[in-house]
Amino acid sequence: MIRYTLTCDQDHQFESWFQSSKAFDALAKAGHLSCAICGSTDVSRALMAPSVPAKGNKTDLSAPMSNAEETMTKLRKDVEDNSDYVGKDFAAEARKMHDGDAPERAIWGESKLDDAKKLIDDGVPVMPLPFVPKRKTN
Repeated sequence: MIRYTLTCDQDHQFESWFQSSKAFDALAKAGHLSCAICGSTDVSRALMAPSVPAKGNKTDLSAPMSNAEETMTKLRKDVEDNSDYVGKDFAAEARKMHDGDAPERAIWGESKLDDAKKLIDDGVPVMPLPFVPKRKTN
């Protein structure tokens, strides 16, 4: 993943992540990028220097680095504390609740894009979350 600082034709600067330089180029060429501030689609990469810590300087990756990260951490905690994680059964469980076949409750989980679109098309109130479930690793 690559983080780019982007600039629009109105001189607004914002950041975004891309899978690769080629991915950025393809999205920009297709007109799929827009300014996070004004919506302009005339977006380009700003001149950037690599972010390399000085020798001996350690970065605490567990500490939030910005207000956005703190807000995201609070949102994740609120979702996890106040709803049930249903995993990959999200679409089926949301549909059961919508159809009255399961009791209504706050849920969150994972869904294929096509299944999520079908839920929305059928009037099931769902929304994407800006984070993925924490994975257990060895």
